[in-house]
Amino acid sequence: MPLTLAAPVHSELLIKKSRFLGCVQAVPDRAAAQQIVAGLRAEHPTATHVCWALLAGGQSAAVDDGEPSGTAGRPMLEVLRRQDLEGVLATVVRYYGGVQLGAGGLVRAYTDSVAQALLLADKVPITRRCTAGCRVPYALEGQLRRELEAAAATLLDVAHGDDVHVTFDVQDTALPALQHRLNEATHGRIAWDTTEGTVDTEDAREP
Repeated sequence: MPLTLAAPVHSELLIKKSRFLGCVQAVPDRAAAQQIVAGLRAEHPTATHVCWALLAGGQSAAVDDGEPSGTAGRPMLEVLRRQDLEGVLATVVRYYGGVQLGAGGLVRAYTDSVAQALLLADKVPITRRCTAGCRVPYALEGQLRRELEAAAATLLDVAHGDDVHVTFDVQDTALPALQHRLNEATHGRIAWDTTEGTVDTEDAREP
């Protein structure tokens, strides 16, 4: 089950006089991540690099920000992937200390900055909700409402016409069982709306 973070967590490493300030936090999308990174640049105007990695499906990113290619953003992203995280931003602000670390040293430094922050993070399961709709005869409206309440579904809209059209949202893993119960309880007199969705599987990329 994919996990996210309950709250931002920070780390700080000092390696050969270079200072690495790490942070991991939950974000809803790429735009929010870029806004946070912009805020870090403003907060640390004399920092040498502000590297970041975002694990968020098709909006994922790995940004080296001037470090040698592949030594910062992608190692950070791999740490997030190994922990089955989703919708999480990792940032590392580096103040250069005058000593070259080499490619291997940089990979270790950025990896450790994220990994140490995650050691202290409170990881929580992601609860995804989906929207569904159905139609039932008026005589079954009460029964439908009781089943939705029992499934912790949230009513979004109820329209009364030739029949009762209900739109609701519910935890996605609970929807199949709810549909099965309602189909049986109404003896097939319920009609479900049909919708199609798409999944973006775009890989990580630099902006």
